[in-house]
Amino acid sequence: MNVNMQKSAEGKIGVVLLNLGGPERLQDVEPFLFNLFSDRQIIHLSPFPFLQKPIARFIAKRRAPNSCKAYRLIGGGSPLRKITAQQGKILESLLSQLGSFKVDLAMRYWHPDARETLEKLGKQGITRIVALTLYPHYSKATTGSSVTDLAEVASQLPYPFEIAAIESWPDQPDYIEALVHGVRREFGRCSGTPTLVYSAHSLPMKFIEEGDPYLNDLTRTIIAVEDQLGVRGKLCFQSRSGPVKWLSPSTPDTLVELAGQGVKDVVVMPISFVSDHVETLYELDIQYAELAKELGMRLVRTRSLNDEPRFIKGLAKLVIEACRGKNWL
Repeated sequence: MNVNMQKSAEGKIGVVLLNLGGPERLQDVEPFLFNLFSDRQIIHLSPFPFLQKPIARFIAKRRAPNSCKAYRLIGGGSPLRKITAQQGKILESLLSQLGSFKVDLAMRYWHPDARETLEKLGKQGITRIVALTLYPHYSKATTGSSVTDLAEVASQLPYPFEIAAIESWPDQPDYIEALVHGVRREFGRCSGTPTLVYSAHSLPMKFIEEGDPYLNDLTRTIIAVEDQLGVRGKLCFQSRSGPVKWLSPSTPDTLVELAGQGVKDVVVMPISFVSDHVETLYELDIQYAELAKELGMRLVRTRSLNDEPRFIKGLAKLVIEACRGKNWL
């Protein structure tokens, strides 16, 4: 990045980090789940739109007790908003070397949501917005839903927003370098020769059959990582729920298979997650680590990228590229 580039004189550029969000207290769990299941972009709970929210409320109430158990084990809530805010703070500092930027965040199913964030930016006179997804791999269930929601909210507010959306970055070089560094660090701590496992958030097979590029994006990341690492890993999927057909194999099934092959050490990379939340802190660190132990294996995972400097540097490059594409810099 050219830190000597002349700063923009046309006013501040907003950067909105898009993420899922998560309940920060146990009492937030049920309303968070209600928001999630109310989204018809990712799940149709009924052929009749007017029934979506009543059914979502029923599902949220039924699932909340088990979800609360998981959040209780990781400190009583999700750290995702705090981590995303910290990422934004570091990113803003990097971007300030090149222009006038304000970095904020919009959580799809919790606070602050797109409306809160865009209203705040609009009141500050910031109408040029880079929407940066924190999902490296595009899916209509994640980035697609967030970008659509942001655009809809922007159209309803009395500000002349112009939005440049960064919707995926599966092989961004700094991101790949950070992933490779994390794997090498954990390999170095293993006494034997570990098996590398990529654990991605699962997705209904229907999405892939309808053309969702999520699986292709995951493959691009894996190819880029293995080109540098010189080690081959196994892709599997976690966090599936409900009766529909999901991407397979599941992470638990993969652990059982590896144990049957005599594998003793497993290094798991949470490949579709860049920040710690319930899927890393509970599913991987507690559930799957305990399963591995029962199977006679040792499971360690690579650290989530969170505020890793290489990773944030890569995000800054994505933002600058998007701004140049709009002639904002």
